[in-house]
Amino acid sequence: MTAKRGEGPGGSGAFERRLLLAVDAKGYGGADAVTQRQFQDGITRLLDEAAATARLDRADWLTQEGGDSVFAVLPETAYEPALIDTFMRALEAGLRAFNQNRIPRARLRLRAAVHFGPASPGSNGFFGRAPVEIGRILDSAALRTALDESPDAALAVAVSAIVFHDVVKEAHTTLREEEFRRVSVTEKEYRGEAWIWVAGTGPGRPGTEPDTTPPSDTRPGVDRAAGEAVRQQPAARFVQNVSGGTGIQSENATVTITQTPRTTGDQP
Repeated sequence: MTAKRGEGPGGSGAFERRLLLAVDAKGYGGADAVTQRQFQDGITRLLDEAAATARLDRADWLTQEGGDSVFAVLPETAYEPALIDTFMRALEAGLRAFNQNRIPRARLRLRAAVHFGPASPGSNGFFGRAPVEIGRILDSAALRTALDESPDAALAVAVSAIVFHDVVKEAHTTLREEEFRRVSVTEKEYRGEAWIWVAGTGPGRPGTEPDTTPPSDTRPGVDRAAGEAVRQQPAARFVQNVSGGTGIQSENATVTITQTPRTTGDQP
């Protein structure tokens, strides 16, 4: 993905395609004034620290802030994998440290969205299709539900289709494709898809454990049905009977092999 700059034919100003980030805090409106101030301070500090870890200089970001929320247009040189991977992992680690020993209602938990598309600064914020789309993804019921369903998680991230396919699916991050869950987003006039990753949960649906079922044996010439029957066969064990014989005992039957004791004078 590369940014393109130029004057549109309709005279609408500079056309630029940029990497976008949006963040919003859960439960901010229901918090008291002291907690709200702590949340605001925490968001600013944690975003700064995560950006520094990912080498994404926040001084170059164009931001629009609103108490518990931040919308940012990153510079054209911003490295997408660093935002999705290193930045988000550092942000999640910072949130966990911030929330250490805090009561549940005072914990800072964030929803974040990442998108790439046309965005330009206007007289009252940013205009273009991408700022609208990332706002819809951030506010979507799917992303809110993902965070609600994982009460121990501090961060839920939704990436747009273009970001997922170009960055995550192409293996440009340490986050694996199967760690994301595809969702439909229907908010106001927007219809689209997003992929959600909830930090600290296993692959697949947030809040569930990964499937640990062993794979079937698919080697050529292997009868899987017969193999399953062998695996389900009761385990056998050797037993000694009172007459000195040895038997093989399973759940279904006992077969005894009798051994006649030798007497004095028998040849070995």
